[in-house]
Amino acid sequence: MKNLFKYAAVHWKSLFAIIVILFVQAYCDLSLPAYTSDIVNVGIQQGGIEDQVPEAISSEEMDRLLLFVPEEDQQTILDAYEEDSETYDVEAYVLKASVSDEEVGELSNLLSGPMMLTAGFESGSEMTQQIEDQLKANMPAQLVTEDMDIFGIMEMLPAEQRAMMVEEMENQLDEMPDTILEQAAVSYVRSAYENLGMDMDDMQIHYLVTTGGKMVGLAFLGMAASVMVGFLASRVGAATGRDLRNKVFHKVVGFSNNEFDHFSTASLITRSTNDIQQIQLIIVMLLRIVLYAPILAIGGVVQVFQTNVSMSWIIALAVVLIAMVILVLFVVAMPKFKILQTLVDKVNLVTREILTGLSVIRAFSTQKYEEERFDDANRALTRTNLFVNRAMTFMMPVMMLVMNGISVLIMWTGAHGIDNGQMQVGDMMAFIQYTMQIIMGFLMLCMLSIMLPRAAVAADRVQEVLDSQTVIHDPEKPETFKKEDKGLLRFEHVSFRYPGADENVLHDITFTAKPGETTAIIGSTGSGKSTLVNLIPRFYDVTEGSITLDGVDVRNVNQHELRDKLGYVPQKGILFSGDIASNIMFGNSRGSEAEMVEAAEIAQATEFIDNKPDGYHSPISQGGTNVSGGQKQRLSIARAVAKHPEVFIFDDSFSALDFKTDVTLRKALRKKTKDSTVLIVAQRISTIMNAEQIIVLDEGHIAGIGTHSELLKKCEVYQQIAASQLSEAELKAGRKDAEEQTAANPSDSREEVPNHA
Repeated sequence: MKNLFKYAAVHWKSLFAIIVILFVQAYCDLSLPAYTSDIVNVGIQQGGIEDQVPEAISSEEMDRLLLFVPEEDQQTILDAYEEDSETYDVEAYVLKASVSDEEVGELSNLLSGPMMLTAGFESGSEMTQQIEDQLKANMPAQLVTEDMDIFGIMEMLPAEQRAMMVEEMENQLDEMPDTILEQAAVSYVRSAYENLGMDMDDMQIHYLVTTGGKMVGLAFLGMAASVMVGFLASRVGAATGRDLRNKVFHKVVGFSNNEFDHFSTASLITRSTNDIQQIQLIIVMLLRIVLYAPILAIGGVVQVFQTNVSMSWIIALAVVLIAMVILVLFVVAMPKFKILQTLVDKVNLVTREILTGLSVIRAFSTQKYEEERFDDANRALTRTNLFVNRAMTFMMPVMMLVMNGISVLIMWTGAHGIDNGQMQVGDMMAFIQYTMQIIMGFLMLCMLSIMLPRAAVAADRVQEVLDSQTVIHDPEKPETFKKEDKGLLRFEHVSFRYPGADENVLHDITFTAKPGETTAIIGSTGSGKSTLVNLIPRFYDVTEGSITLDGVDVRNVNQHELRDKLGYVPQKGILFSGDIASNIMFGNSRGSEAEMVEAAEIAQATEFIDNKPDGYHSPISQGGTNVSGGQKQRLSIARAVAKHPEVFIFDDSFSALDFKTDVTLRKALRKKTKDSTVLIVAQRISTIMNAEQIIVLDEGHIAGIGTHSELLKKCEVYQQIAASQLSEAELKAGRKDAEEQTAANPSDSREEVPNHA
């Protein structure tokens, strides 16, 4: 998991911008339910009246209110208002503009009870009528008139008695829910405005339009924030994928053969494409959802507690249920994700093998077997994918059930709260929306819990490639090649074993290859011929001993500088997509056309090149599949010749050539390489008969070193190979040459190598 965040953290500026924009988006999304509640509660139910303290009130109504206000608080109320005899048809009190919000809150506490009492007595309800009759009965008859109302009676009461009466009434009001007092205060403010002749319909429409406009503005701002987050997240994801592909590619290009043996080609392709695609996708999802979900959920919880705390237990229940679903999914599905990417590797491997060897498969009529092999790999991947998708399918209905069940529970509980006067309809609607936002936050996290483990596995697989240590690397202080020993190649007591192997493949190999001479290497299959020449360009490093070129150990120079001196033709001719010219000049991109033509002529490739309509610009498909094996080998040889190297390495590079072409090519090559060191790995003795030095390998040991005629006389292994390939006449001619050379040079100083056969 940490690898995912590490990859994204490189683009920290964009991440910071995304987080800021997500807070803006969350603010917009979390504000909308509150405005919805205000439209229902204030705009519809309260007629657009927001405050519980009247901004204007007639003098008559103010006098009535003050009858129910303790004397010590009356002056506080009057100080907040100023008299106005011009704005309205009657004398009025208008709230001062200098009154702060805190002072308005204090006025609301002082006036909520008196406004409810005043509204109740003005309504003439049965309860207020009983109170009025009771007060009249307790007053002297001469002071009571028929048209006297409760407010007149209250004015006539002594201050102490009125205060006691008001205190008793307020004690009864304290037992009422706050919402009832608030609604009564709003109702009183509405009647106070109507008494002043204010247009209540206009006030309601103004409030609805203003609040609705704010909601539209927030909706557009939230949409813009969401689009911007999506844009930035996509850029970060794409940039991360690009950077990872570059890093993996550059890392893989620097791999030695040992690393390629550890990571299969199919696995490396999967890691470079499918795995990085998973990482790129999940980073976008992380930035758009994972970062946003907790912001939305925490903000929703805060808003819920501000709305109605009595139903907060429902939120806790929803979170617990969702957490249980996520836990079950992680326990059940998590192990499958670790298998999934391995199965993708397997499908890629099987597909690559089948497509590469399709001609062989058809030749041996094994299509049915290969189809079954692919079906097995495909079914295994399908089964795992189905399991994961079924887990997702199980999750969605359960989550919807939780969401719908929570909605029903909120409505059930909220309906009782509304019935008891504990909350309003708008509060319940806002609570439902906030709850859904909280649940959606966890739902988004739950959906990502399906994708996140797979992406985490993919990130670990990519990081495994990036963290792998290349066995072969450049020295910290590289040496430079000596000019006086140009092209001189020495093997000094070289032994080699493959990493992880128990036994050496090569044992104590010692020989010298000189410029202007051809050194041939021959031996039975598996004797270590290709392994030996692969040590020169450091595809592997020797286990024991040393290899020197120009008098310098190849391990002490830069790999690029070393390989720049080599012209390597591999056992299997490899061409790249492009044209013939680009393949020949692959190692000498700045070379001239004359050099290209010369290389093609030496490699005997002009014959088929000239027959092509586009000549040297004829296309070469990927892997050189549109040319024959012999043509592929000749183009590979031409590529090495065009480079003008000091050392030529031909790893069984003439095997696909006919005898005539082989002879002609070697003749032309000898003229070109007269100043270069040439190493030829061959299976055919006819290819190397004229070599100045032939090394015979047998199970990793040197069985003999010498010329063709010398080895026919001294080396039993070479004699066996020659007997299997040459006619009796050729063998006799070779032995005769050896005898003549021995007679002419009785003191030949060539070292005789013991026979290990």
